[in-house]
Order: sequence, then structure tokens, then C-alpha cells
Amino acid sequence: MAKNLVIVESPTKAKTIGKYLGRSYKVMASKGHLRDLPKSRMGVDVDHEYEPDYITIRGKGPTIKEIKKEAKKADHVYLASDPDREGEAIAWHLAHILDLDPKSNVRVTYNEITKDAVKEAVKHPKSINQNLVDAQQARRVLDRLVGYNLSPILWQKVKRGLSAGRVQSVALKMIIDREDEIRNFQPEEYWTVEGTFKKGRQKFVAQAAKLNGDKLQLKSEADTKALLARLTSDEYAVTAVNKKERRRNPQKPFTTSSLQQEASKRLRFRTRKTMMVAQQLYEGIKIGRGAATGLITYMRTDSTRIADSAKQEANRFIADTYGENYIGKGTSAGGGQGAQDAHEAIRPTEATRTPDSVKDYLTKDQYKLYSLIWARFIASEMAPAVYDTVALDLEQNGVTFRANGSKIKFEGYLKVYKSNQDEKDNLLPEMEVGETVKSVSLKPEQHFTNPPARYTEASLIKTLEEMGVGRPSTYSPTLETLLKRYYVKLEARRFEPTELGEIVNELITKFFPDIVNPEFTADLENKLDAVEEGDTAWRSVVDDYYKPFANDVHRAEENMEAVEIKDEPAGFNCDVCGHPMVIKIGRYGKFYACSNFPECTNTKPFVKEIGVTCPKCGQGEVVERKSKKNRLFYGCSRYPECDFASWDKPIGRDCPRCGTYLVEKKKRGSKQVVCPTGDYEEDVQRGDQTD
Repeated sequence: MAKNLVIVESPTKAKTIGKYLGRSYKVMASKGHLRDLPKSRMGVDVDHEYEPDYITIRGKGPTIKEIKKEAKKADHVYLASDPDREGEAIAWHLAHILDLDPKSNVRVTYNEITKDAVKEAVKHPKSINQNLVDAQQARRVLDRLVGYNLSPILWQKVKRGLSAGRVQSVALKMIIDREDEIRNFQPEEYWTVEGTFKKGRQKFVAQAAKLNGDKLQLKSEADTKALLARLTSDEYAVTAVNKKERRRNPQKPFTTSSLQQEASKRLRFRTRKTMMVAQQLYEGIKIGRGAATGLITYMRTDSTRIADSAKQEANRFIADTYGENYIGKGTSAGGGQGAQDAHEAIRPTEATRTPDSVKDYLTKDQYKLYSLIWARFIASEMAPAVYDTVALDLEQNGVTFRANGSKIKFEGYLKVYKSNQDEKDNLLPEMEVGETVKSVSLKPEQHFTNPPARYTEASLIKTLEEMGVGRPSTYSPTLETLLKRYYVKLEARRFEPTELGEIVNELITKFFPDIVNPEFTADLENKLDAVEEGDTAWRSVVDDYYKPFANDVHRAEENMEAVEIKDEPAGFNCDVCGHPMVIKIGRYGKFYACSNFPECTNTKPFVKEIGVTCPKCGQGEVVERKSKKNRLFYGCSRYPECDFASWDKPIGRDCPRCGTYLVEKKKRGSKQVVCPTGDYEEDVQRGDQTD
């Protein structure tokens, strides 16, 4: 019989750790939280120091019963939930359920799920960190006070099913403020002049940069013509040759938010997907015939610290694989804002476990994310990349053209981790001051300034982090909530506010200005960090926030006017009762409904026509649809009578070679029109056609 009981959060983790610890240990899973505030009421006693009323979560009774049964049999119980605020709170609730003393040595933490790390952690149990628990309680109570006071007002004044929250409302306002910038943007004209020059047979490009020694500004065609009029010869004097050696340092290993950002940009992963796949890599993958093992360290962290043992292992790997001269000084350091120094950055649990060595045991997504994490960590311990750079100035009649060239002298970390920002070799001919070169052509070009881009998930997370709003674990669920409530939608992977989102933002901004104030929200995060450090009492933090918020709630209840969201006419009649159909906004977006509701409850999914006749039946229209996994595809409006479906957008033309319908395929940086048979393609920008 097992003498020791270890309780973790997930069944996957329980299975992995159970194999490490052997027969004298029984490992069980709590399957997340077991106690929480009730859903049916506030659950916080505002009049008695914000005392939370925790109850057993519905459906968790059998799990608690089984854990209690095993705990009675065991000589020792170890609470081994995740090493963060949420995990500490789960351990604290478990201690309460099992009548364990939180101050006794019942808590076990580890940063990676490997045999050595888990066994070492179990040898050194400690007490539950009450400061961590209190920080989590403060966040939970604040979120409940905000949500359960604000949501009913929105339900009453706008529509049911809406919500608001501290980080959520700031993020929504940021998206809408950016949209306002785009709407109000006034483009400004400017011109550039690019020159192609040659020395001997070698050609190179330079940009017009200065006029009489001052920075060149061409604001109109007239300015540009005046500049070109000064250039009366094809000969230009070389007036400056500046050669330098430039070093480019590797980036730090991943934190949660930087991993989410990079996975979004490089792998096109949604933040939710990134965290799901990272959880799988953390909890354990079965490699070969051995037991499952965690491939990465804990994935919720804002620290860039790396353990000395991991540094040493990485340096040995780098020296053995690439050479001693590739070893760098390392980029890892203490964590960022609110970082828990007990945590490390996200890294592979073994530096020598290369992505290719485990590729056969991973899913496609697991392999992609593990490769990213492994390469970023190894690169962070490597030497800088070294470039030889040269800047040339060419001059004629006071007009200076500037050409920049560079060549990689030493790859350094670029051997394993390159990005789109890393320069490629751009070689210029050898020249000296006083020489002359000839121009081949001068190309003036008109431009207009562009409005700021809408936020992607990556850029929004980066901005929230820079402002100190939220914490790594909150970004993914926050963005999902905005989409779920239909406050925003993703168009071409960028956030665009909906009418509903703009209405909600306007009301919250007017009546609850503190909630949408990034500085106010960031200051609250700092206070929660102070609770975690033991410098502030959690109830005082809640009190300081809640009292002015309660006044805002009272003012909103008295003065906020109801907002009517008008239904748009759909343009066709109900096929059940004949009344006009309208377009309504639900919690999952737009849908068609009968205007004769509640007498008629007929509804239809909202579909967007793309102006193309169905290529299969020739009767229906091709419409945009969403799969069960929310992926966009194209189908016939007559479904199920016609089952035409395509992931790629039909364009309404047939292939000139075989007669099959053509579709538009998106590739990075361009679009192509292709035949599904593979016999034909054309570039949308150039119209080039190829076999």
C-alpha cells in the first residue's frame, strides 16, 4: 500500500509523476480547482472585510471524496499543484478540505516535470506560501466584485450576456482607440528617389538622403522635380566611406508573453493554442520506450532567469556542436515586472534534446513549438552575431545619396535562431573617398503615410505587457473573452471592434473611468505583487479599489440610460411565418432571426456572400462559413442540397487549362490564384502565369 499521497492538478501530470516516484507513492489529480466562489451570487461579504464564501465546485464532489479516502490511508500528503499563485491557492484549498496544517511541510513545487526534479522536490517539502495565496485571493475577489456589479448594469442597460473586467475593459478600449486613430487618420504625401549606381560591372542601390547637408524632405512632386533638376550629370563623387563592425546580441529566453508573441508571428498560433501545446510539452511526452517526461519548464512565467545547471549544460552542448567560440555570456537575468524569482524562463528541460531527436514522438504543433523554445534558449546562451558594415555617401550639386551594405562576419547565435529582422548580406563595391561612380537610373516614387495597424494578438499582448496591465496567465483568456462576447472580431488576424464592443466601451469609459485607465490597472497589478511579497495586506488592496468603484456603480445605476441596439433588416422574409427577417447580435456574433419573435422563433446562421456563384451546382451563392474549430471556409448557400466546400476562396473564374474553378490562396506577403488540381497558378500582384 502506498504510504505517501501526492496531489497534482491534471491526470496527465499524475500519470507521469506516478511513474517517477514508484509504488510507495500514489499520485492523484484534483483536475483544477475544487473550491471557488459561488456562481449564483456575489460570494464576497463586503461588510466583513471582503470575506470570501468558498464552496465546492459543482461536479467535484466525487473527486474530493476519493482524495479524502486516499488521504486517510496515507502517512504523508504532498500538495504538488503548479508553482504560481493559482497553484498555491489550489494547494491551500486542498489543505482546508483535507484538514492539513498549511504551515506544515505539505507543499511540493518543481519547475519542470523530470524524474530528477520531481524526486528532489518531494525530498524537500515546505509550507504553503500564504502571501501567494493572498495575492490570488485578492485578484479573485476583485474580479468578482467588478464582474458581479458591472455585468447586471450592462444587462439592464444594453443586453443580457455581456460582461466587463479589469484587464478585459482596458484591452477593449485599446482596440477601439486604435480604430479611432485609423478612422481619423489623414494621409500625408511624401516622395523618395532611389538611384541605381555602378562601379565597374557591380551595381548597387542608394537612396537620396540629404540636401546641402540637411535631412531631405520631399513632400510633393514639385519638390522631387526640383531635386532631380539639380542632378545634371551621371557622375557622383564618393564623399564618405564609413566601415564598422557591429554586434547583434541574441534575445533573452522566453517568458509567457514573449512566447505567445513569437508563436503568433512565426507559427501563426493563437495564444490559446500556444498555451495548450506548451501545457502538453510541460506535463510530459512519452519518448521511446521510457516513461513520459516534461520537455519544457513551467510555461507561466515572467522571469528570464536560467538555472546555473541549465546554463552549463547549454554551454557544453554549444561547444560540442558548434565550437567554443560560439559560447556567449548569456542573456538571462532576473524577471520582469512582478516576476517570481523562483521561476525560470521557459526552456527545454534538456539542452541536448534537440527538436529532431524527438520529432517522431511529437505532434506537428508540439514539434513546431518545442523547436521554437529550444532554439530561442540555445541562442540566448550563444555569442553575438558580428557584421561588417559600410555606409557610402555619393554627392552631386549638394544632393547626397546614402548606400548601406553589410556582411555577416561571424554567425554566432544566428546559427540556430534567425528572425525576419536579421539582415542578409548586402555587398557594396570597394570604394574610397574621392572616387566617382556613375548613375544607371534615378527612380522617383510617390508615397502616402499609412494609418497605424490594427492590433494583432502578438502586438496587443506586447503593448499590455509594456503598460504593466495584466499578467502572463491573463492575456490568453482575456482575448478569448473579448471574442466570445463579440466585442471584437478577428479579421485577417487583426482585432476589429464590433458595434456592440463600441457601445460597451463608451458606457464603461463614461461611468467607470478607472477601470479603463491603463495606469490605474497597472498600479493595481503592482499592489497585487506587493501582496505576494508580503508587503501589503490583501484586504486593504481590495478595500482601496472597491470603495471608489462602488460609488461609480451607484452613479451608473442612477444615470446610465438604456441603449437600444437596433436590428438590421436582413432583406428577406421568414420562411416559417412570412414576416421580415432581421440581423441580431448574439454572444457568438450575428445571426438571422424573425422579427415576429416571440410568436415565431425561427433563426438562421448569419452568412456573408462573396459574390460568386457555386461552381458545383450553379444555383446557390458561395458564402463564408465557420467550422466547429472556428476556421473560415467557403460553402454553397443551398447546403445541404449542395455540399460544395472549400478552405480557399473561389474567385468566380475557371481554370483556362482544365475548366476547374480557381481559388485564391494566401501566402506570406502575397496572394496567388491557383487551380485546385495544381495545373495552374498566377500571382495576384503581377498576373504572371506558370505551368
